[in-house]
Amino acid sequence: MGFSVSGSAALVFAGLLIAFGMWHGAASDSFERVSEARSDRADRLLDQQNTALALTATYVDGTLTVEATNDGSTALSLNRTDVLVDNEYETDWRANATVDGDEETYLWLPGEQLTVEIATGATPSRVKLATEDGVSGTEVVA
Repeated sequence: MGFSVSGSAALVFAGLLIAFGMWHGAASDSFERVSEARSDRADRLLDQQNTALALTATYVDGTLTVEATNDGSTALSLNRTDVLVDNEYETDWRANATVDGDEETYLWLPGEQLTVEIATGATPSRVKLATEDGVSGTEVVA
């Protein structure tokens, strides 16, 4: 066997080793990303299952008052909570929102009550409150 056969065999083996290293790195990174995504999805699903709301809505003299109690075991953020009145998205409801009487907090812990007052011109018929986990409560206005 001459030098050319030994040299070309060494080059082929070196190329295979480099190719395997690149494939292994890409496959390992892909597997890690998929595993992290599945873990994040499981965490979101657990939060969703642990979220529950109790909702009441009353309308008196042009003011709609929505009271929602966080009956679940997940802390919720007011910044990621939405209010819809008669299927219309309310944008400035946080200015008149309190959590157990506290106007300064944006954290809605389990067992606490969120109170929102919204000035409306006409008498609304339905209110929906949606949380960051996708859990929502709908109530007919009394």
